[in-house]
Amino acid sequence: MTDLSTPTAGHMDLRRVSDLSNAVLTEVERAVVGKREPLRLVLAAVLAGGHVLLEDFPGLGKTLAARSFAQTLGLTFKRAQFTPDLLPGDITGSFVFDQRSGDFGFRPGPIFTGLLLADEINRTPPKTQAALLEAMQERQVTVEGRTFPLPRPFHVLATANPVEYEGTYPLPEAQLDRFLMRVSFGYPTVDEEWQILTNRMARQQEEQTLAAVISPDELLAMQAAVERVVVDESVGRYCVALAAATRSHGDVLMGASPRGALGLLLCSRAYAIIDGRDYVTPEDVKAVAKPVLAHRVTVKPELWMSEVSGSNVVSRLLRSVPTPAPREKRPPGATGPGTTVSAAAPEA
Repeated sequence: MTDLSTPTAGHMDLRRVSDLSNAVLTEVERAVVGKREPLRLVLAAVLAGGHVLLEDFPGLGKTLAARSFAQTLGLTFKRAQFTPDLLPGDITGSFVFDQRSGDFGFRPGPIFTGLLLADEINRTPPKTQAALLEAMQERQVTVEGRTFPLPRPFHVLATANPVEYEGTYPLPEAQLDRFLMRVSFGYPTVDEEWQILTNRMARQQEEQTLAAVISPDELLAMQAAVERVVVDESVGRYCVALAAATRSHGDVLMGASPRGALGLLLCSRAYAIIDGRDYVTPEDVKAVAKPVLAHRVTVKPELWMSEVSGSNVVSRLLRSVPTPAPREKRPPGATGPGTTVSAAAPEA
């Protein structure tokens, strides 16, 4: 996760964070039509300081969404096409001999950017995929024993095709765990698809350029503001209960780790702040549960040919794990109506 404790992350009012977040979503939606909720999930993951895996069929706007977020968030954008012959140095950079100086100098790779699109990440061998691990977790790369910090903010949006397996290398669990969310857009409705065609005819060109809504410094301030969102103990324990339930489910070989529970908490706070709230409700947790937990769940091998998946395991857990009920929060000594924030006791 991004280190938010640096002096560059200035103070920003929570209402201002919400207004800017919705302005970003509205601008991105000019390019990615009719996908407000998946786009909101992606933005929540970015505000939580994480990386996102966009897994969907070809032609559904994954690359367009990544480029659009880079433009509206004011981030530098680079795209790396992950192919079978891609080497780690092609991503991280390498030392190149400079004939004028007679010495080796470091030439940075595409990972030195604000937002990296790792396109079709499952088409490159594990050795190159692993080169991203240090960058995604530590925000730095090490080449020839020397460590280079990455710019801040830094985020990876990776894409993968969920059905075409020939010539691919499935991401290992350790790398999947580095993605805070896995999000799918799905096909548009007939009206949304017509709107896409209408927009294309109106602008009379293929490329679409969006306006920068915020700057990188403002993004850092928005990420810092997420840390001020309050989480009641009952809601925090609900996150833990959901993550723990994935580990004891009968169809699951390996469930979500405590990192999954932490990701659930972080994304719930970011999801709440987009709504303009300074507290998290159980509904926020439910909204982000599948994108955060499903890719961290490995079903038993004997069920791979069935319809059991991480996604429907989490769906069933959302129905079976007791949800905290709303309660009134009153300031000390107050006698009037309080604010409904969360729950103290699980429902029956």
